[in-house]
Amino acid sequence: MKKIAEKYRKMKLSDLSRKEQELRKEIAKLKLELKVSPPKDTNLLGKKRRELAVLLTIKREKEFLEVRKKAK
Repeated sequence: MKKIAEKYRKMKLSDLSRKEQELRKEIAKLKLELKVSPPKDTNLLGKKRRELAVLLTIKREKEFLEVRKKAK
């Protein structure tokens, strides 16, 4: 998770938003595929959900820092 977090910390907010949308689409697609046929990597859905959680956390941190900078 550290590598993923480092990768997302280097990204801009607009890039994070775009990546968030992509991950949400991937998760929805995986949920459908899971019901139709069992995947080879059964943990892939969990990995994507954790990755999305990390991304959302870092995105929120960046938003908070921007608000603090504007307040000063």
